[in-house]
Amino acid sequence: MTDQSVRQIPFSDAEGVVKTLDDYAADVLLVVNVASKCGLTPQYEQLEQLQRTYGDRGFSVVGFPCNQFMGQEPGSIEKILEFCSTTYGVSFPINDKVKVNGRSADDLYQRLKQTPDAGGKAGRVEWNFEKFLVRPDGSVQRFRPKQKPDDPEIVSAIEAALTR
Repeated sequence: MTDQSVRQIPFSDAEGVVKTLDDYAADVLLVVNVASKCGLTPQYEQLEQLQRTYGDRGFSVVGFPCNQFMGQEPGSIEKILEFCSTTYGVSFPINDKVKVNGRSADDLYQRLKQTPDAGGKAGRVEWNFEKFLVRPDGSVQRFRPKQKPDDPEIVSAIEAALTR
């Protein structure tokens, strides 16, 4: 798996269809593990704003619901999709629930977690709403959960990665 690009690692979308990050029309992706009942859940609003601002320039947020942090994403994928749509007007893709830590962590997250954050720390996902910016070449930049999606560091990284 180490020689496979992060963009080619398979996962299941909300309908159970196997996809890869390369399947999205966007060149630049912000991969986020999301949860509906977390103190950081309002970040959905900023994630959707990024989607609306940069979506036509080759960017997409890609959400992965995760219930590993204090059971803050307990619902079915249908309930999660309904919550995202009705509460935050989410237009970006939400995929099937995943585990991001531990032995049964999704392969995509196994790879993403190898990326160190700005402080040089790689490894476990700390909490819901950890963000990974995936560029067209497969390079990854990591942002921790409390760093809001509209933080200037994240916005400038997105803008720098966009080609259109």
